[in-house]
Amino acid sequence: MANAVEPTQPSGPQTLMLRWAERHGVDTARRLADAENFADAVAREITPENTVDTYTKSWRVWERFCTSQDFPITEGSRGSLVAFAAWMLREGQQDGTGYAPSTAKTHLAATAVGLRQRGQAVSKDAFAEARTALDGIAVKLLKTGERRGRGKAVAADIDGLHLIARSCPPDLTGLRDKALVLVGFNFASRASEPAGLLTGDVTLHPRGMVVSVLTGKTRYSVREAKIPYSQDPTVCPVRAWTAYRAQLVSEHGQQWAAPSTPAFVGINRWGQVTGGMGADSVTRAIKRISVRAQVPIVWTGHSLRAGLATEGRKKGKDAVSISRQGGWAPNSREMLGYMRAADEWDDNAAAGLT
Repeated sequence: MANAVEPTQPSGPQTLMLRWAERHGVDTARRLADAENFADAVAREITPENTVDTYTKSWRVWERFCTSQDFPITEGSRGSLVAFAAWMLREGQQDGTGYAPSTAKTHLAATAVGLRQRGQAVSKDAFAEARTALDGIAVKLLKTGERRGRGKAVAADIDGLHLIARSCPPDLTGLRDKALVLVGFNFASRASEPAGLLTGDVTLHPRGMVVSVLTGKTRYSVREAKIPYSQDPTVCPVRAWTAYRAQLVSEHGQQWAAPSTPAFVGINRWGQVTGGMGADSVTRAIKRISVRAQVPIVWTGHSLRAGLATEGRKKGKDAVSISRQGGWAPNSREMLGYMRAADEWDDNAAAGLT
């Protein structure tokens, strides 16, 4: 969202039309205007749904703020943005409580984008001052003992994988659960990624399996995550995947082997397949699976992603190999934070002193 703070003033369509007409004539100006409309349509087509959803939600928060303060929604002035930041942290949610700082930062940045999209300039200085105010208020909240947000997801670990593998029952749901966790861990999955996988996105290889993952928060791309056979069969993602898929086809028919079917299916309490899993159902499943296995700290939908980076670092993997497997940029702050978390325990000044 860095573009949200650019100080340039966008030109309106009528201004552009007049300028083009003066330079090239009316007919050419019309053709250029049609090309602009086409470019806008392409941008809408390729923008990921979750990005659009974030902008929409954040704009609604901005509208609620402006209504509460009797401000015009099309003015992103220095004062209004600073007031917006403070309002979000203190009372911005629908129930009158404040947002977590990370959420407030997202809403602030997305609001700046929304203002620019509506033809309103947001200066770099005004945006920076609002961010500074938000950070300062967040620090004050911490000093007063107020904690917001869920914090970082606990990272999945190898011991937890063993607990889960042993606790999964041998029925279809248990086999699905085991494959979901082991495969997801080995390609550092977000909850949305197993939910989006199709059967054809997973291919077996003599050395393991290849998962073609559609990924990206702001721009979509496909990464080919290669997952080798594990030396320990009990936590092998490839064996878990093949056992689950064989059982699914055996119980519910050959149609579930079709490349266009969901890779991970929903299964109700009666063992009936309900279709593909959504991101929320993947998150709930991972939490439920970890609770059943009595993992010491319950996992969340992001635990598998964090776990690959931290466990990979413990095994001496470098940032390049970890980023390639998980689809991070090599200098990703998120990934480096997970790696640093592993280093802080392995290279700890307090370790072994007592």
